[in-house]
Order: sequence, then structure tokens, then C-alpha cells
Amino acid sequence: MKQMKQNLTNFLIDGAMFLAFLIATAPRFSGLAIHEWLSLALAATIVTHLLLHWQWIIAIGKRFFAKTTWRSRLNYLLNALLFVAFTVTIATGILISREALPFFGLTMTRDRTLELLHHQASDLTVLLLGLHVAIHWSWIVGMVRRILPQRRSLRKPVVAMNRLEEVQQ
Repeated sequence: MKQMKQNLTNFLIDGAMFLAFLIATAPRFSGLAIHEWLSLALAATIVTHLLLHWQWIIAIGKRFFAKTTWRSRLNYLLNALLFVAFTVTIATGILISREALPFFGLTMTRDRTLELLHHQASDLTVLLLGLHVAIHWSWIVGMVRRILPQRRSLRKPVVAMNRLEEVQQ
């Protein structure tokens, strides 16, 4: 029961992060202000995500060169790269901010190098996040199946109803 509750918490936080990421990666649709503020909220959520998985990070980090599965090593490396890409994206995003930073009275001169780095890190983050989702796809599907009520097949009752009608005739 405790594990299911923890899995549900992870699933909801991960789902919220993924949705926020999808919205934040489309500033042309959401607008620059939503892009920047949502990205800052996403950064805080990523910290929460890391804290929830801290025991796993430490455990696999200690066993990385010792005895562990190749899947755990791959997942660990992918997560490390994802963390670096997210960090660069968020840091450069803060430095080139035109909405959130001025709200706090801070302004930076426009820097095309930082903007380019921000876009490249963001593109890399999209790629790595796609791989992350692919690796965890069976867990995601399993959680969705546990959360959503199972639909029963309508065919069986219909067949039974047809047989009942045949018997009555």
C-alpha cells in the first residue's frame, strides 16, 4: 500500500512536470510570460522530483561501477544528462528573461550566445526527455491502468442477452 501511494505521488508529480514542460516548450503558443513563469515553477518541481528519488540516485551512484544492471546504468546516465540539460536550459532562461527577471527589478543585456545556448539546451532536453519517457513507458502504462477504472467488455452481456431472447422465443 505504501509503495502504491509513493508510485501514485511520483506519477502525479511526473505527469504535472511533463505537462508543464510541454506547455513551456511552446512559448509561441503560450506567450513569453507563461513560458518563463511556468519554467520557473517547473524548476522547483524538478527539485522536488530529485528529492523524492534521492535514495535511488545515491544507491545507483554507489553501485554504478559495481554490480548493477545495464538498464540502471543507462537510466542513471540518461538522468544525469537530463539534469545537466535542464539546468543549462533553466539557468540560461533566467539570464535571458524578459518577463520574470524584470518583475524582480533585474534586467540583463540581450545576449545572442546565451539565447542560442538556451535553445540548444532546450532541444537536447526534449530529446533526452523523450528517451526518459520511452525507458519508463511500461511503468507509465501500468500506473495509468491502476488509476483508471477498467472498462468491461460490452460484448459478453450482449451475447448473453441474445441467447436469453432465443430461449424465450
